[in-house]
Amino acid sequence: MNKPPSQPMQRSSGLRLAGRPIRIGAGIPLAPDRRTPVWADIRSAAESLAQREPLLGARLRSLVLANDNLGAGISAVLARRLASEDLDEHALRELFTSVADDAFAEKVAADLRAVRERDPAGGDELHVLLNFKGFQALQTYRIAHALWLDGRTELAHALSNQASLVFAVDIHPAARIGTGVMFDHGTGIVIGETTLIEDNVSLLQNVTLGGTGKEHGDRHPKIRSGVMIGAGAKILGNIDIGTMSKVAAGSVVLQPVPPHTTVAGVPARVVRQHNDDSCPSVEMDQRI
Repeated sequence: MNKPPSQPMQRSSGLRLAGRPIRIGAGIPLAPDRRTPVWADIRSAAESLAQREPLLGARLRSLVLANDNLGAGISAVLARRLASEDLDEHALRELFTSVADDAFAEKVAADLRAVRERDPAGGDELHVLLNFKGFQALQTYRIAHALWLDGRTELAHALSNQASLVFAVDIHPAARIGTGVMFDHGTGIVIGETTLIEDNVSLLQNVTLGGTGKEHGDRHPKIRSGVMIGAGAKILGNIDIGTMSKVAAGSVVLQPVPPHTTVAGVPARVVRQHNDDSCPSVEMDQRI
Protein backbone atom coordinates (compact mmCIF):
# COMPACT_ATOMS: atom_id res chain seq x y z
CA MET A 1 0.00 0.00 0.00
CA ASN A 2 1.20 3.54 -0.74
CA LYS A 3 1.87 5.78 2.20
CA PRO A 4 -0.77 8.52 2.53
CA PRO A 5 0.51 12.09 2.56
CA SER A 6 1.21 13.62 5.94
CA GLN A 7 -1.78 15.43 7.42
CA PRO A 8 -2.05 18.09 10.09
CA MET A 9 -3.91 17.39 13.30
CA GLN A 10 -7.56 17.15 12.31
CA ARG A 11 -10.21 19.48 13.68
CA SER A 12 -13.41 18.04 12.28
CA SER A 13 -16.74 17.96 14.10
CA GLY A 14 -20.30 16.74 13.91
CA LEU A 15 -19.81 13.02 14.54
CA ARG A 16 -22.32 11.41 16.85
CA LEU A 17 -22.24 8.42 19.15
CA ALA A 18 -25.12 7.25 21.33
CA GLY A 19 -27.06 10.41 20.58
CA ARG A 20 -24.34 12.88 21.61
CA PRO A 21 -21.83 14.83 19.49
CA ILE A 22 -18.22 13.68 19.29
CA ARG A 23 -15.88 16.49 18.29
CA ILE A 24 -12.68 14.94 17.01
CA GLY A 25 -9.76 17.15 17.90
CA ALA A 26 -11.74 19.33 20.29
CA GLY A 27 -10.23 20.20 23.65
CA ILE A 28 -12.07 21.35 26.76
CA PRO A 29 -11.83 25.08 27.48
CA LEU A 30 -10.65 25.37 31.06
CA ALA A 31 -9.12 28.17 33.09
CA PRO A 32 -7.28 26.34 35.87
CA ASP A 33 -8.69 27.89 39.02
CA ARG A 34 -11.00 26.82 41.80
CA ARG A 35 -14.07 28.11 39.94
CA THR A 36 -13.70 25.65 37.05
CA PRO A 37 -16.12 22.72 37.24
CA VAL A 38 -13.52 19.94 36.93
CA TRP A 39 -11.36 21.22 39.77
CA ALA A 40 -14.37 22.05 41.92
CA ASP A 41 -15.63 18.49 41.38
CA ILE A 42 -12.23 17.02 42.27
CA ARG A 43 -11.99 19.08 45.47
CA SER A 44 -15.53 18.17 46.49
CA ALA A 45 -14.82 14.48 45.94
CA ALA A 46 -11.58 14.76 47.92
CA GLU A 47 -13.36 16.39 50.87
CA SER A 48 -15.97 13.65 50.89
CA LEU A 49 -13.39 10.88 50.60
CA ALA A 50 -11.28 12.34 53.42
CA GLN A 51 -14.30 12.08 55.71
CA ARG A 52 -15.07 8.50 54.69
CA GLU A 53 -11.45 7.27 54.74
CA PRO A 54 -9.42 9.16 57.37
CA LEU A 55 -6.30 7.17 56.45
CA LEU A 56 -6.26 8.98 53.10
CA GLY A 57 -6.81 12.39 54.67
CA ALA A 58 -3.19 13.56 54.70
CA ARG A 59 -2.69 12.45 51.12
CA LEU A 60 -5.83 14.21 49.93
CA ARG A 61 -5.00 17.43 51.77
CA SER A 62 -1.48 17.55 50.35
CA LEU A 63 -2.23 16.58 46.75
CA VAL A 64 -5.69 18.11 46.26
CA LEU A 65 -7.17 20.27 48.99
CA ALA A 66 -4.07 22.41 49.50
CA ASN A 67 -4.06 23.39 45.82
CA ASP A 68 -6.14 26.07 44.16
CA ASN A 69 -6.17 24.83 40.57
CA LEU A 70 -5.78 21.81 38.36
CA GLY A 71 -2.24 22.70 37.28
CA ALA A 72 -1.06 22.84 40.89
CA GLY A 73 -2.91 19.63 41.69
CA ILE A 74 -1.40 17.55 38.88
CA SER A 75 2.02 19.02 39.71
CA ALA A 76 1.68 17.84 43.31
CA VAL A 77 0.54 14.36 42.27
CA LEU A 78 3.35 13.85 39.75
CA ALA A 79 6.04 15.21 42.07
CA ARG A 80 4.95 12.77 44.78
CA ARG A 81 4.99 9.83 42.33
CA LEU A 82 8.30 10.65 40.66
CA ALA A 83 10.37 11.81 43.63
CA SER A 84 13.39 9.70 44.50
CA GLU A 85 16.61 9.93 46.50
CA ASP A 86 18.17 12.18 43.87
CA LEU A 87 15.01 13.89 42.58
CA ASP A 88 13.63 16.08 45.34
CA GLU A 89 9.83 16.22 45.55
CA HIS A 90 9.71 19.94 46.36
CA ALA A 91 12.02 20.80 43.46
CA LEU A 92 10.02 18.64 41.07
CA ARG A 93 6.80 20.26 42.23
CA GLU A 94 8.18 23.75 41.58
CA LEU A 95 9.37 22.68 38.13
CA PHE A 96 6.05 21.10 37.22
CA THR A 97 4.06 24.09 38.48
CA SER A 98 6.16 26.39 36.28
CA VAL A 99 5.09 24.33 33.25
CA ALA A 100 1.44 23.79 34.23
CA ASP A 101 -0.07 26.95 32.73
CA ASP A 102 -3.63 27.40 31.45
CA ALA A 103 -2.93 25.59 28.17
CA PHE A 104 -1.39 22.66 30.04
CA ALA A 105 -4.40 22.45 32.36
CA GLU A 106 -6.74 22.29 29.35
CA LYS A 107 -4.88 19.20 28.13
CA VAL A 108 -5.02 17.59 31.58
CA ALA A 109 -8.77 18.22 31.75
CA ALA A 110 -9.32 16.73 28.30
CA ASP A 111 -7.37 13.60 29.27
CA LEU A 112 -9.33 13.30 32.52
CA ARG A 113 -12.57 13.47 30.59
CA ALA A 114 -11.35 10.87 28.11
CA VAL A 115 -10.74 8.34 30.88
CA ARG A 116 -14.01 9.17 32.60
CA GLU A 117 -16.00 8.65 29.39
CA ARG A 118 -14.23 5.62 27.96
CA ASP A 119 -13.16 3.43 30.91
CA PRO A 120 -16.02 1.75 32.78
CA ALA A 121 -13.64 1.25 35.74
CA GLY A 122 -12.46 4.85 35.64
CA GLY A 123 -14.57 6.27 38.45
CA ASP A 124 -14.55 10.03 39.00
CA GLU A 125 -11.84 12.53 38.08
CA LEU A 126 -10.31 12.36 41.58
CA HIS A 127 -9.76 8.63 41.22
CA VAL A 128 -8.16 9.08 37.79
CA LEU A 129 -5.95 11.91 39.01
CA LEU A 130 -4.60 9.99 42.00
CA ASN A 131 -4.58 6.37 40.89
CA PHE A 132 -4.40 5.93 37.10
CA LYS A 133 -0.78 5.50 36.16
CA GLY A 134 -1.49 5.64 32.42
CA PHE A 135 -2.97 9.11 32.95
CA GLN A 136 -0.09 10.13 35.21
CA ALA A 137 2.50 8.87 32.70
CA LEU A 138 0.84 10.90 29.94
CA GLN A 139 0.92 14.09 32.01
CA THR A 140 4.58 13.47 32.87
CA TYR A 141 5.25 13.21 29.15
CA ARG A 142 3.51 16.55 28.64
CA ILE A 143 5.90 18.22 31.08
CA ALA A 144 8.93 16.49 29.56
CA HIS A 145 7.79 17.55 26.09
CA ALA A 146 7.50 21.17 27.21
CA LEU A 147 11.05 20.97 28.58
CA TRP A 148 12.21 19.41 25.31
CA LEU A 149 10.71 22.23 23.28
CA ASP A 150 12.39 24.71 25.64
CA GLY A 151 15.79 23.19 24.83
CA ARG A 152 16.18 21.45 28.22
CA THR A 153 16.65 18.07 26.59
CA GLU A 154 18.79 16.45 29.29
CA LEU A 155 16.20 17.22 31.97
CA ALA A 156 13.43 16.03 29.65
CA HIS A 157 15.24 12.72 29.14
CA ALA A 158 15.86 12.33 32.88
CA LEU A 159 12.18 12.91 33.63
CA SER A 160 11.08 10.48 30.91
CA ASN A 161 13.44 7.84 32.26
CA GLN A 162 12.10 8.30 35.79
CA ALA A 163 8.53 8.02 34.50
CA SER A 164 9.47 4.78 32.71
CA LEU A 165 10.81 3.34 35.95
CA VAL A 166 7.79 4.41 37.99
CA PHE A 167 4.91 3.86 35.56
CA ALA A 168 6.36 1.26 33.13
CA VAL A 169 5.45 3.60 30.26
CA ASP A 170 8.26 4.73 27.94
CA ILE A 171 7.57 7.90 25.92
CA HIS A 172 10.29 9.84 24.14
CA PRO A 173 9.91 13.51 25.13
CA ALA A 174 10.09 14.63 21.48
CA ALA A 175 6.98 12.65 20.49
CA ARG A 176 3.88 14.71 19.71
CA ILE A 177 0.66 13.74 21.49
CA GLY A 178 -2.69 15.53 21.25
CA THR A 179 -5.42 15.92 23.83
CA GLY A 180 -8.29 13.71 24.93
CA VAL A 181 -5.90 10.74 24.90
CA MET A 182 -6.32 7.67 27.12
CA PHE A 183 -3.68 5.11 28.06
CA ASP A 184 -5.82 2.28 29.45
CA HIS A 185 -3.76 0.50 32.15
CA GLY A 186 -0.61 1.97 30.61
CA THR A 187 1.86 -0.77 31.46
CA GLY A 188 4.30 -1.54 28.67
CA ILE A 189 3.37 1.31 26.30
CA VAL A 190 6.37 2.45 24.23
CA ILE A 191 6.22 5.57 22.04
CA GLY A 192 9.15 6.52 19.84
CA GLU A 193 10.75 9.89 19.15
CA THR A 194 9.03 10.91 15.91
CA THR A 195 5.61 9.47 16.74
CA LEU A 196 2.54 11.65 16.23
CA ILE A 197 -0.67 10.86 18.14
CA GLU A 198 -3.56 13.16 17.29
CA ASP A 199 -6.49 14.08 19.54
CA ASN A 200 -8.99 11.58 20.96
CA VAL A 201 -6.93 8.40 20.65
CA SER A 202 -7.07 5.38 23.00
CA LEU A 203 -4.18 2.96 23.60
CA LEU A 204 -4.28 -0.17 25.72
CA GLN A 205 -1.40 -1.83 27.55
CA ASN A 206 1.77 -3.09 25.84
CA VAL A 207 1.29 -1.04 22.68
CA THR A 208 4.50 -0.21 20.80
CA LEU A 209 4.73 2.71 18.38
CA GLY A 210 8.24 2.07 17.13
CA GLY A 211 10.67 2.07 14.23
CA THR A 212 11.67 -0.79 12.00
CA GLY A 213 15.40 -0.80 12.62
CA LYS A 214 18.32 1.60 12.92
CA GLU A 215 17.07 4.22 10.45
CA HIS A 216 17.25 7.88 11.41
CA GLY A 217 14.89 10.77 10.78
CA ASP A 218 11.10 10.54 10.73
CA ARG A 219 10.68 6.84 11.46
CA HIS A 220 7.68 6.32 13.75
CA PRO A 221 3.91 5.97 13.26
CA LYS A 222 1.36 8.74 12.80
CA ILE A 223 -1.84 7.90 14.70
CA ARG A 224 -4.78 9.95 13.47
CA SER A 225 -7.80 11.15 15.45
CA GLY A 226 -10.33 8.67 16.80
CA VAL A 227 -8.05 5.60 16.60
CA MET A 228 -8.13 2.75 19.12
CA ILE A 229 -5.08 0.49 19.43
CA GLY A 230 -5.67 -2.82 21.19
CA ALA A 231 -3.53 -4.48 23.84
CA GLY A 232 -0.16 -5.74 22.68
CA ALA A 233 -0.37 -4.24 19.20
CA LYS A 234 2.91 -3.23 17.52
CA ILE A 235 2.90 -0.47 14.90
CA LEU A 236 6.30 -0.08 13.28
CA GLY A 237 7.67 2.49 10.89
CA ASN A 238 6.68 5.89 9.54
CA ILE A 239 3.15 4.86 8.53
CA ASP A 240 -0.29 6.45 8.91
CA ILE A 241 -3.01 4.82 10.99
CA GLY A 242 -6.04 6.48 9.42
CA THR A 243 -8.61 8.48 11.32
CA MET A 244 -11.17 6.48 13.33
CA SER A 245 -9.57 3.13 12.56
CA LYS A 246 -8.98 0.23 14.94
CA VAL A 247 -5.92 -1.97 15.44
CA ALA A 248 -6.90 -5.29 17.01
CA ALA A 249 -5.07 -6.67 20.03
CA GLY A 250 -1.82 -8.47 19.28
CA SER A 251 -1.55 -7.20 15.72
CA VAL A 252 1.72 -6.23 14.05
CA VAL A 253 1.16 -3.32 11.66
CA LEU A 254 3.82 -2.69 8.99
CA GLN A 255 1.73 -0.92 6.33
CA PRO A 256 -0.50 2.21 6.41
CA VAL A 257 -4.05 1.66 7.64
CA PRO A 258 -6.89 3.38 5.75
CA PRO A 259 -9.37 5.54 7.68
CA HIS A 260 -12.50 3.89 9.12
CA THR A 261 -11.14 0.32 9.06
CA THR A 262 -10.19 -2.46 11.46
CA VAL A 263 -6.92 -4.29 10.93
CA ALA A 264 -5.88 -7.51 12.64
CA GLY A 265 -3.25 -10.21 12.45
CA VAL A 266 0.49 -10.73 11.99
CA PRO A 267 1.08 -8.98 9.72
CA ALA A 268 -2.07 -6.92 10.07
CA ARG A 269 -4.63 -6.88 7.26
CA VAL A 270 -7.91 -5.02 6.80
CA VAL A 271 -10.75 -7.14 8.19
CA ARG A 272 -13.63 -4.66 8.39
CA GLN A 273 -14.83 -1.26 7.20
CA HIS A 274 -16.57 1.09 9.67
CA ASN A 275 -19.42 3.52 9.30
CA ASP A 276 -18.13 7.07 8.95
CA ASP A 277 -19.68 8.07 12.27
CA SER A 278 -18.07 5.19 14.21
CA CYS A 279 -15.33 6.42 16.56
CA PRO A 280 -13.35 3.41 17.91
CA SER A 281 -11.38 5.41 20.49
CA VAL A 282 -14.63 6.41 22.21
CA GLU A 283 -16.58 3.20 21.66
CA MET A 284 -13.71 1.06 23.03
CA ASP A 285 -15.17 -2.08 21.45
CA GLN A 286 -12.38 -4.69 21.57
CA ARG A 287 -14.13 -7.11 19.21
CA ILE A 288 -12.95 -7.48 15.61
